[in-house]
Order: sequence, then structure tokens, then C-alpha cells
Amino acid sequence: MGLTQYAEGGLFAPTKIADLLRTTSQEVAASAGLARDAVQRRERLKSARTQGRLREMIEILNKVEPRFGSPLMAFAWYRSEPLAGFANQTAMTLVQQGRAGDVLAYIDAVDAGVFA
Repeated sequence: MGLTQYAEGGLFAPTKIADLLRTTSQEVAASAGLARDAVQRRERLKSARTQGRLREMIEILNKVEPRFGSPLMAFAWYRSEPLAGFANQTAMTLVQQGRAGDVLAYIDAVDAGVFA
């Protein structure tokens, strides 16, 4: 999916993300490691931290979507598939810990044929 499908008014929009992933904006917040009010209060939604976490999650989903065939399956992988080399933590858990860069590097390594 293109980034514009997840955005509204120049910001990542949790409600649009939730609609595309068939979940709630609160679940989107939790999946990105954010508190519920980070996606409910306009001033918090605009913050660099909130937008950065949403962007990281979307980058990961966009990177793996071709592999799984749909945004829903990519989101299921993100939330539930343990990653080798990370003590079997999921991509979601790593993003919640502020380690999205590690997840993106892992995906790049797997795509390059390196077993992680």
C-alpha cells in the first residue's frame, strides 16, 4: 500500500490505518507502542514521537506486504510471528521497544538471503 492510503492532511491517520487493517485506532496505537491518547488527542497525534512510531510501523508493513499478499496478512505477521535472532520477539514488540530499525534491517537481511 502506498503511504498516502495511511495519511490524511499530511499526517499518518490512525483511523485510516485502522480501517485498512480492520482494527481500531486504539489497537493501532498499542501496536506502535503508543498510549491510547496519542492517537485520540489532536496535539499528541501531531507530535514527532507519535508520527514517527506510526511511520515506522507502516514502513515495516509496506516492506513485508508483497511477501504476504495483503496488508491484513502483513499486520498479522507483524503482531504474531516471532523473529529469529531477537529472542523470538515479534516485530511489534521490537517496535514498541523503539527498535524498528532492527526490524527493518532483519527484513532486509532475510530479503538478501541471509538467515537471521
